[in-house]
Amino acid sequence: MDPVQTVIIAISIVLTSVFIALGIQVWFILKEVRGSFQRFNKMLDDAGKVTEAVGEGMTNMTGLINGIKAGLSLASSMRKKGEDHE
Repeated sequence: MDPVQTVIIAISIVLTSVFIALGIQVWFILKEVRGSFQRFNKMLDDAGKVTEAVGEGMTNMTGLINGIKAGLSLASSMRKKGEDHE
């Protein structure tokens, strides 16, 4: 066999091995990126739940404050009516 053919075959085998190794590494990197995206998505879902809970609490707090204002307004108007009758 000619030495040039031997060198070409050797280089082909080496390059094939390198490309196979690179392909396996890229596979593992993409697998890890997918896992990272899944964890990031879970964090966003959890943040959405927290935001929803805080918003609901603020809505309830606003309702409570409006109820207290209405009660104070009613008590104030009752007090004024009581003073007018006396």
